[in-house]
Amino acid sequence: MTSTATRPRGARARAAIAAKTLRTDRWWFAPLITVVGLTAWVTYATVRVYLHDWYWVEDFHYLTPFYSPCITDRCVEGAAHFGTILPDWWIIPEAAFTLPFLLLFRLTCYYYRKAYYRSFWLSPPACAVPDGHQSYSGETRFPLLGQNLHRYFFYAAVIISLINSWDAVLAFHSPKGFGFGLGNLILIGNVVMLWAYTISCHSCRHIIGGRLKHFSKHPLRYRAWTGVSWLNVRHMQLAWITLGTLALTDFYVMAVAADWIPDLRFIN
Repeated sequence: MTSTATRPRGARARAAIAAKTLRTDRWWFAPLITVVGLTAWVTYATVRVYLHDWYWVEDFHYLTPFYSPCITDRCVEGAAHFGTILPDWWIIPEAAFTLPFLLLFRLTCYYYRKAYYRSFWLSPPACAVPDGHQSYSGETRFPLLGQNLHRYFFYAAVIISLINSWDAVLAFHSPKGFGFGLGNLILIGNVVMLWAYTISCHSCRHIIGGRLKHFSKHPLRYRAWTGVSWLNVRHMQLAWITLGTLALTDFYVMAVAADWIPDLRFIN
């Protein structure tokens, strides 16, 4: 190979290859699946949020996370655990105080950035495949400059996870007393996955141990940091799993609330 110092004058800096990429595998498959998956989920979530119905099961106190906390005047009795402080206007979601922060937390998540940069923006779509844009400025201009706010949206996500946990606990106390059914298992499973995704966040990992100079002086924080680091390696999988558990939980609550299916009860 000719070095830079000995390259003849006028020689090309790189090989003259007419093809955009020499990759022969299906490099486009992963971006395509990401586009289809995220588009399907966002479409479903948007329809459900603005459906304004079938989000609360009075008999078992099931509340879908898409409507938690329910804070508009449209909320049915029993579903508004924190009061109704917003007017009944169709464009305002029942969970108007949490949905924007959840959206921003996911949009600025390190994994989701990679996912939609490579799929929707083709920047780049895959390794060794040219970028779909003529220039690259990084996250230095609006609106990508807002990605740096991810660390603050993390705190909002923690509060929302606490609210979802509270909803899951309340679901064990039906009007007839303590009760336990399939819906409870789904709600609890969703909450566990949401907590795993939230605390596996890179910001959480940095908060717990990112600024420590000597782990030996902070054994408890080191143990917590080690656990979060184990989850952090699985952050991508948890990101997709939680999309699935959120949709499953919402669909199950909707199906029971609409009387499409009965809830499988184990106790009461």
